[in-house]
Amino acid sequence: MSLLISILITFLVVVLILWLVQRLPVEARVRQIIQIVVIVIGIISLLKYLAVF
Repeated sequence: MSLLISILITFLVVVLILWLVQRLPVEARVRQIIQIVVIVIGIISLLKYLAVF
């Protein structure tokens, strides 16, 4: 059960950060790079919870 909660919290944090990045007054290219970095970090942390790493 704690694994499911951890995955859900990670997913919600990634979605929240992506939403906040959309609201930043920066160039579209920089925003896209930040979004890619956040998604990659989110995927790595999810894989870590699933004991792939």
